[in-house]
Amino acid sequence: MSATPTIADIARIAGVGTATVDRVLNRRPGVNAETVQRVMQVVEEVGAPQQPGRPRKGANARFAFVLPADESPFVDLVERQIAQAAGDFRHAHITEITHRIETTDPVRFAEELAQVGDCEGIALMAPDLPPIKRAINELVRAGVHVVTLFSDVAGSMRETCIGADNRAAGRTAGLLLGRMACGARRDTLLLSSQATRLSSEIERRIGFAQAVEERFPTLKLQRTPDLPADNDGACEALLQTLRGDIDPARVAGIYNVGSGSAGVARALGESGLLPQAGAIAHDFTDEHGSLLSANALSYVLHQDIHYCVLTAARVLRALCENVRGALNVVQPRIEILTAENLH
Repeated sequence: MSATPTIADIARIAGVGTATVDRVLNRRPGVNAETVQRVMQVVEEVGAPQQPGRPRKGANARFAFVLPADESPFVDLVERQIAQAAGDFRHAHITEITHRIETTDPVRFAEELAQVGDCEGIALMAPDLPPIKRAINELVRAGVHVVTLFSDVAGSMRETCIGADNRAAGRTAGLLLGRMACGARRDTLLLSSQATRLSSEIERRIGFAQAVEERFPTLKLQRTPDLPADNDGACEALLQTLRGDIDPARVAGIYNVGSGSAGVARALGESGLLPQAGAIAHDFTDEHGSLLSANALSYVLHQDIHYCVLTAARVLRALCENVRGALNVVQPRIEILTAENLH
């Protein structure tokens, strides 16, 4: 246990939830007398916690960035941007810590997220699943400010989401690929992604399908089976799909909403679809920059990650200090990168 006990410490010792401890400390109803006595006895023994959500005047605010531990070039890029923002954080009197948590087991993810409660605020990128929503709600009830980053967890008590409009990003991809296909014999657009519960990728799929259906009714949209996240696996899975029910001669383009875009581009090349078929991916990584330059990707949709990281910290700081209008955030625009505007 830390030198200054936290609500999570007291909850663990008393054998109750953090929300129960918060109710007892703030004298809110809904807790039976026996539990109140047990919690107050622990507080008497170990000391009262500093209330989260309000850093001491003149002290650094302690914020956590919680990201998936999955193999993902985008999440790796986010982690690098957080590290590169260290100077900005110091200037704003913010102490930052980054956690990577495996997403394969949502219950385990929620349990580990609950252990991050020893801070004033959390910027979170996580799957949109019930156990994680409950963990967010427990943290907020305990006084920890939570904002979601890049991918929302709708229906939770998080205070805002920082990141580009993912449904608009999907619609943008549909518009670009649809225009590339117009007038051509190729009339099939492919939509590929991984098996994911990140709402960002789900929203992109929805937006893409909406735009194609509304603007290009003569085109056919076909969803590929879920692709592995790694490039080799994505390449092999897409090649199998292209050798199966899909006629490559009719493919006008593919939109990959998540990871494995280098593998997708490789599969298109091995199937003889490049450069006839367009390909769109997300996030300007070094790998995607090379693929754009080689015309293996037509477009990369990107958002200002550095801005989002700093904005998340700024919003958390403002929430801790009860700044009026703390949630008035200008969200980043979707950038359309091509081989011609990389520099």
